[in-house]
Amino acid sequence: MAFGRRGRKVDEHRAGDPAAVRATAISLLGRREYARAELAAALQRKGFEQGPIAETLSELAGEGVLNDNRYTEALVRQLAGRGQGPARIRQALQEAGISPDQIASALEASQDWCQLAADTRRRKFGAARPTNWPERARQMRFLQYRGFSTDHIRSALGGSGADDAGDTGPTPDDDS
Repeated sequence: MAFGRRGRKVDEHRAGDPAAVRATAISLLGRREYARAELAAALQRKGFEQGPIAETLSELAGEGVLNDNRYTEALVRQLAGRGQGPARIRQALQEAGISPDQIASALEASQDWCQLAADTRRRKFGAARPTNWPERARQMRFLQYRGFSTDHIRSALGGSGADDAGDTGPTPDDDS
């Protein structure tokens, strides 16, 4: 038993019909971008057979309607705009079936991650830097959850933190 649009049953003779696969794929792509693997999974869930799906996706990729690079760039832009860091974005791209090489090149070319971490921290907590360790730890956990690395977090919070946390001990510049 196969199901199609809006949960309706797909006729068994349509499950192998390339025209029906193409129409459904175009309908899905009309709503948003899909990665090739993601679109194949969506078409399989709708009850279409693997052979016509692969053939249709190859045709759509050849026509430029389906493009993993375009999908990758759009998703990186969208998630970075929401304040997500590279680790979270990498995970989302892996789940969509994007190759590790494409992921690496998209993440390298896209953002100043330290600046994005600082902007994300500022949007959530305001312009003032944390003045004590519990608040600093809270902001660090928030940025870590968002997918930023330790280096990005350190940069967003302003260095190592010893000077931000009220440490009154000697600094490397002191002559004493």
